[in-house]
Amino acid sequence: MEMIRVKLIIKGRVQGVWFRDSTRRTAQKLRLSGWVRNLPDGSVEVLVEGPQEPVQKLVDWCRHGPATARVDECCQTPEEYRGEFQTFSIVF
Repeated sequence: MEMIRVKLIIKGRVQGVWFRDSTRRTAQKLRLSGWVRNLPDGSVEVLVEGPQEPVQKLVDWCRHGPATARVDECCQTPEEYRGEFQTFSIVF
């Protein structure tokens, strides 16, 4: 099972709509590790690690987010897997 690491920048109406908490819960259900945080420009950043298939499921979920969100753009950047996280959390 290939382990991967991906960084996402999600733009649109993604702050103040439970995007971070919904992302955290979705990642935890998929047993992924990493974090999610709001950025000053109004976007959301996600850094996720885990098996390729569940990571791709989270990426696909982030392309639309929770029902209250409006995702205009989801930029995905692969990174080298490091295995540095034990859980998936919200970073402030």
